[in-house]
Amino acid sequence: MANNKVDRLSQYIDSEPILWNDRKRYLGLPISFTRYSFDQNKFYIKTGFFNNVNNELLLYRVLDIQHKRSLFQKIFGVGSITLVTADKTTPNLEIKNVKDSERVAKALSNIVEKERDEKRVLGKEMFGASGAFDVDMDGGIDHGIDHGI
Repeated sequence: MANNKVDRLSQYIDSEPILWNDRKRYLGLPISFTRYSFDQNKFYIKTGFFNNVNNELLLYRVLDIQHKRSLFQKIFGVGSITLVTADKTTPNLEIKNVKDSERVAKALSNIVEKERDEKRVLGKEMFGASGAFDVDMDGGIDHGIDHGI
């Protein structure tokens, strides 16, 4: 009976190959329990040793990508990437102290654009996520101005 349940669940589990993975680094060494990875659709964060927390972020929900490197990060060959997202649980995700951070940021940017194109995500979701505009029920954008129509 248990094998039958596992077989039915396996058809719903993504088998996307992981494109990149790394750990948060201290002094350039991967000695933390925070692991980052992404595939074509999602960004994954796994933290903890005794208590594990797994978080997934759909890449098409990323609004902005920022890459930062301090002097000490340059010395140790790492950098940080901040993802500003339309996700409720993780509006700002900081990917701290990863190797080849500039290349990772560029790859993420390309994948995000590709995901938006494939899912046909228009500015409607992005405007609604930022709170700057409201989307009307008929699909129009309400800029907060009453035109008297």
